[in-house]
Amino acid sequence: MKTYSYKEVRLTSGYLLEKQELNRKITIDAVYDRFFETGRISAFDFSYDPTVEGSVKPHYFWDSDVAKWIEGAAYILKHHPEMRELEQKADGIISKIKEHQEDNGYFNIYFTVCEPENRFSNRNAHELYCAGHLMEAAVAYAEATGKETLLECMEKYAEHIYKVFVVDRSAAFFTPGHEEIELALVRMYHYTGERKYLDLAAHFINTRGTVVENDHPEYDQSHKPVREQAEAVGHAVRALYLYTGMAHLAKETDDDELKHACRVLWNDIMSHKMYVTGGVGSTNIGEAFTTNYDLPSDTAYAETCAAIALMFFGNAMLALENDAKYADVIERALYNGVLSGLSLDGTRFFYTNPLEINLSERWSSTWGKRVFPISQRPGVFSCSCCPPNINRLLPSLGNYIYGSENDTLYINQFISSQLNDVGVCCTQKTDYPNDGTVKISARGIARVAVRIPSWCEHLTLNKPYSIERGYAVVENDGGDIVANFDIKPRLVYADSRVMRNAGRVCVARGPVVYCAEGMDNGADLHSYSIPSNPEFHEAYDENLGLYTLQVACVRETDFGDELYSNRAPQKVRASLKLIPYNCFANRGETDMIVWLRRE
Repeated sequence: MKTYSYKEVRLTSGYLLEKQELNRKITIDAVYDRFFETGRISAFDFSYDPTVEGSVKPHYFWDSDVAKWIEGAAYILKHHPEMRELEQKADGIISKIKEHQEDNGYFNIYFTVCEPENRFSNRNAHELYCAGHLMEAAVAYAEATGKETLLECMEKYAEHIYKVFVVDRSAAFFTPGHEEIELALVRMYHYTGERKYLDLAAHFINTRGTVVENDHPEYDQSHKPVREQAEAVGHAVRALYLYTGMAHLAKETDDDELKHACRVLWNDIMSHKMYVTGGVGSTNIGEAFTTNYDLPSDTAYAETCAAIALMFFGNAMLALENDAKYADVIERALYNGVLSGLSLDGTRFFYTNPLEINLSERWSSTWGKRVFPISQRPGVFSCSCCPPNINRLLPSLGNYIYGSENDTLYINQFISSQLNDVGVCCTQKTDYPNDGTVKISARGIARVAVRIPSWCEHLTLNKPYSIERGYAVVENDGGDIVANFDIKPRLVYADSRVMRNAGRVCVARGPVVYCAEGMDNGADLHSYSIPSNPEFHEAYDENLGLYTLQVACVRETDFGDELYSNRAPQKVRASLKLIPYNCFANRGETDMIVWLRRE
């Protein structure tokens, strides 16, 4: 499948356009301001001097933080070229990159001003990771603005990396400790047509796991050659960036063995290691995948970057083969595990996204013995990879909506939008995810394939259709295609092998997962039980942009003073308010729960 990009697609209305606009008007500047305050922007002056009091020492991954911000700015500028101040900020940083790039093409702030003698000597110091993000920013900025200064710098850098790692083999390691450059090099190849970039991506992917590089190879997916890897292990973001690069390379080279490895790894995550929110990576120890079905709610790591990386992998798999299951997961991650990373005012962020918060545990003697995710969003982190990742994801949502193959246009996400490409155009009008009706008008294409969401139990279409790989395929006669997915609240059950969710249910409405907060429901959220056929009352909340739910349930009371008793607790009728999970922790610190007891 050819997936259309943000360049050909523009969002026109609805919930996700509001999120795009929040990012454009508020978040992109909020992240820049925090980066300025913490020294990330001035680090590009290469002015650090340890002998000067107050001089801020750059961290070795600061290049990547700012590179993602530039990439996000580029996507915004593509559709809003009038934002001159934003463009000037990006141009200012890019001019510093050009000014301080070495003659041989090398560029890295930390290893120029702090340890110039140790370049490419420490596999875990993120040099290639930073290079990858700078390359992605370079392609995006050239695409969006036509300015190729950064691209020219990164072409020089890519040539230098090729010489060091392929020709001379003079580095102290063979592959990146933190994967990212692999997928970036494929993007460079797509934009420039330079085959050497694809070859370099293939070199890093094919070499991985064939040589011994560290003591903990599973952590960075170096334990086996990539084609032999059958289980998602280690650092979740590193893994998913690698898998994304593998999928891109498999498509470019038509490598069936690599395609198979990607499918196996995808299926492992989907079957064993993904939260209901689309979050992945369940432990803070290594920010990593763990064993099958190990998906704790209160200590969930579920990094925002990992959910975004899962979207990348899903889109790469969708380009590899037409199957709605990939778009389903993109939707799950986007509406839940990604958007939960951003506050409603657009200025604060979650790095980790728990599915349960019990404040009483956090202030007890367990503190320091169990590691809990934070319960409120700060404006910046010492490791602030997630905020600029949100900056670049939201304005590039056009990448995920449409695809085509032969004579068929695929509708992968339901977002009011306009696609304009050579010979093909399409308009979607919908209030999704609040309403399940989608009106599609397409020109220049013989068939339209409408994804049937995996959660949808009752699809109606105004035209005859056949089902192919999770899509309802309609012969396009030029008239409007109207689909309805019957969005309503429903109960979701976990596999019983997810032990912590045994006897529990969660509530979803369309793609949106819900949670209960103590702010609305008081303490002891675990005392509520949801009946098997609950009655829901839906109410639209303008502040959230989504529906809230009120559900009739029962609540246990009258525990008395005894910790254990032969007497069953008293049960009373109660009402529980549920809000979209992605909106939690926006009204102050409070308990929260996704998985509720089943009556």
